[in-house]
Amino acid sequence: MASCHVCDLRVLVATVCGLLTAVVLGLGIWRIVINVETVTLTPTANTTVKFCRNGGTWENGRCVCPEEWRGWRCTIPYFCESSTSDDLTFARIPVGKYGSSQETCGENTLNVGYPIATRMCNISIYGEIVLENVTKGNCDENLKTLENKIDNMGAQLENISSETQILTSNVSKMTPENITSAARVVGQIFNTSRNASFEAKDTAVSTVSQLLSVSEDVFQEVPDAPPDDDAFTTLIQQMESYSLSLDSTSVVKPNVAVQTVLFSTKSTVLFSVKKGDSDSLISGSITVDTNVSNPNPDAETELQILLNTSKSNTTCGFIVYQNSKFFRSKIFKPKSNFSQKIISGKTDETKKDQRTSVEIVFNPRYDPKTFQIHSYACVYWNFIKRDWDTNGCHKQRSTDEFLYCHCNHTTNFAVLMSFEKKYKYPASLDILSNVGCALSITGLALTIVFQIVTRNVRKTSVTWVFVSLCTSMLIFNLLFVFGIENSNKNLVKRDNDTNKMDSDKNEIPTQDTVVISNPTCTVMAVLLHYFLLVTFTWTGISAAQLYFLLIRTMKPLPQHFIVFISLIGWGVPAIVVALTVGIIFSQNRNDPQWELEYRQEEICWLAVPDKKDLITSPFLWSFVLPVTIILINNIVIFIIIIVKVIWKNNRNLTSTKKVSSLKKILSMLSIAVVFGITWILAYLMLIDNDVIRTVFSYMFCLFNTTQGLQIFVLYTVRTKIFQDEASKVLKLLSLSTGRKKSLPSVTSLRLRVRMYNMLRSFPALNEHFRLLEPSVITEETTLSESDQANPSI
Repeated sequence: MASCHVCDLRVLVATVCGLLTAVVLGLGIWRIVINVETVTLTPTANTTVKFCRNGGTWENGRCVCPEEWRGWRCTIPYFCESSTSDDLTFARIPVGKYGSSQETCGENTLNVGYPIATRMCNISIYGEIVLENVTKGNCDENLKTLENKIDNMGAQLENISSETQILTSNVSKMTPENITSAARVVGQIFNTSRNASFEAKDTAVSTVSQLLSVSEDVFQEVPDAPPDDDAFTTLIQQMESYSLSLDSTSVVKPNVAVQTVLFSTKSTVLFSVKKGDSDSLISGSITVDTNVSNPNPDAETELQILLNTSKSNTTCGFIVYQNSKFFRSKIFKPKSNFSQKIISGKTDETKKDQRTSVEIVFNPRYDPKTFQIHSYACVYWNFIKRDWDTNGCHKQRSTDEFLYCHCNHTTNFAVLMSFEKKYKYPASLDILSNVGCALSITGLALTIVFQIVTRNVRKTSVTWVFVSLCTSMLIFNLLFVFGIENSNKNLVKRDNDTNKMDSDKNEIPTQDTVVISNPTCTVMAVLLHYFLLVTFTWTGISAAQLYFLLIRTMKPLPQHFIVFISLIGWGVPAIVVALTVGIIFSQNRNDPQWELEYRQEEICWLAVPDKKDLITSPFLWSFVLPVTIILINNIVIFIIIIVKVIWKNNRNLTSTKKVSSLKKILSMLSIAVVFGITWILAYLMLIDNDVIRTVFSYMFCLFNTTQGLQIFVLYTVRTKIFQDEASKVLKLLSLSTGRKKSLPSVTSLRLRVRMYNMLRSFPALNEHFRLLEPSVITEETTLSESDQANPSI
């Protein structure tokens, strides 16, 4: 009966470890199955048929078409086909725009490289799309010479306006100097004292529209002008005067629209801009209503301005600019391509005692799935300050999604908005990650304590490389569990209700995008980056150490080896991380969002770039590249050790062949865990297949979150010292509870005899396995030569 009470500790340990492994594997398989079913049964956005055609995008319940297409699904052509006229070739031209000839001015002309002629695609009075006649330019006239000519009172303004339009038709060739010269020319053409013809002014409006298409970066390079010689200020003021001279007609170009309204009695006038199929303005997108008491926006309204005058026989002028490039603010700096339309409302200033009030409604165009409005301000352009101002304007509360403003004067108005990006913050770590990380943290802590406490008992030194690896891995796991989530996820707004914004504060934002800074998340990303690099560096050092000990049989190791490898293991990653953060900060120091060039907002980890920016990204050079080099080195050494040491044929293996094979497999697993071989699964996660990527993602999570547990089982639980100490603890627990008597001394003797016979059966590999598993050293084993020569390795 005594044998029934004997507990084989190995069976107990194996059972416990098997149960833990089964639990973790079961959780992983369960999550994989659930996720695969979800991916298989739920259609994704990539598998649905595109509703919008010809490059159109689905936004806010409708297709937003490119400028060459119209219609519900962007299937109606809105362009003039390629054409040839007077030996000049023109490519496809969108309606409402001028197309440049493919032939350009020669090398011996002032306008070398500029188009020789332009041709407009327009809509006839019958609604047909037609090509207008070709307008040829003078290759010996450039914008600078035209700027000098325009000061001559006898200049042919119509010819100058036409030449200016041709020279600005190719917006990609525009320079800051060209923009300034063109603005001066068209400003003078709009000047009422120059008496330019209607055709010249109409062409000048086309030039203004073309200027507004020039890149924002080029506009930013335009030098500041003195107050009395500002080409943009002059142009804006002359455009206001022009808006009062059209006799109840309108001029609409893709980026600017001008409308004049005349009425003889006291009245209100409502000027509206409707959303079209594209971002360009067209004649049908502008409407005017009189005797309207209040703004009446609907789902198709993009902006409205209600002008209320106290005098009769009044002329009102309205201008819509597609963007604010002419309004160069020092306060508000746009950083993105959000549409910041400018609306101008002007009355005839010759009327005395004219009290005018303005109500403005904006329905900004942006992607609500990606952004939400953070704040906004109702402003007007102050010509004295040459900047935006809030004096006389205030917000009005609303009950819908529109932004309402009220001003007690007329001029150029805008709603300056700052947007906050909607990030998809991930949910908290799931049960698989939590269980795996908890087991790893526990296993690593016990392994480190075991290596230090049992140093004298094992009659060998602490393996510095092994302890350093476990320490860095332990710290990384702790940081991952408690710091990977961004605390900003708790600040996310539940909706985009503009009514909840403070309507009393009419403060001008400084830029159009806002990111809530979180320095703690940045610090956490730096620490995670550093300790993961440290972990991989120590796996590389472990591989190099085993290679020199087993393959090169380097005994003793070089002097000051520990100091050298410590500088590499802990110092080199610090240099890489410091250089990465320093370079990113130096390149983006003027950007308050510079930290997002280094880390993600969704989680406190390195920013993953788009495919087009991958080559220049810090993620590639400071993490992927060094980790890849280390993994390749570790895999090569792993294969060499397997071939030349572990699975090398030995004639002494006969009756213990099965046991030896199990030992070899365990030795391979032990090395693979320390070398971090399972991290190659991260590269398999890049496969462009949702199901395969999901499977490898959960395999990666399963093997790498439990890496610390694997180290504990293979390098601590399997050692005889741990088993003896655990046996003593179990005996004490059994005695204290009275449920188990102390084990007979013969049991310990049997275990020792059994291990002695097993080791004798393969003496040739005994030394190799002892080096591969430095912690599995029995009390009867003497120090190896390497331990004697290096007492602290």
